[in-house]
Amino acid sequence: MRSLIIPILFLLMPIAEIAAFIVVGREVGVGMTLLLVVASAVAGAVLLRVQGFGVLRKIQQASQTGTDPGRQLVHGVMIVIAGLLLIIPGFISDIIGLLLFIPAVRDLGWSFVKNRLTIVTTGMGAGGRGFSRGQEPDRDAGRRADPRVIDLDDDEFSRSDGRGRTDPNERDRLK
Repeated sequence: MRSLIIPILFLLMPIAEIAAFIVVGREVGVGMTLLLVVASAVAGAVLLRVQGFGVLRKIQQASQTGTDPGRQLVHGVMIVIAGLLLIIPGFISDIIGLLLFIPAVRDLGWSFVKNRLTIVTTGMGAGGRGFSRGQEPDRDAGRRADPRVIDLDDDEFSRSDGRGRTDPNERDRLK
């Protein structure tokens, strides 16, 4: 049953949007309905740009200080989704998009996602250690040889195939 939720939403959402267009068009008129759709698309693009740059700045600050940027990353994804929902024509998607632009709603989404998310980085923060959530990376992993890797020195390797050809793509062609 759980796997049927998303396909059912994809089928019901356009029907609900069409019904919303009919109801709003009946109440305010066709011209005003079209104006509302265009205005919501413009507002979505502007809000996406303004709030998106703000979240990018917060992610950079978190990365520079070595703190966990997970919350800012999730907020950034929600802002992109909110902007796309506002740009897509439809009143129901506009309402969901406007709700996602509210920081309290995004925090609610973050509280739902944070225990299901693992962020592992290899970068070093200001503290010299970097940040990590999840398992601690293996420090000796780079020192052990991978059995699929053959490490050759310069004197053990040549680009010639033994017949004097240096280009492996060169075929025996008539010259």
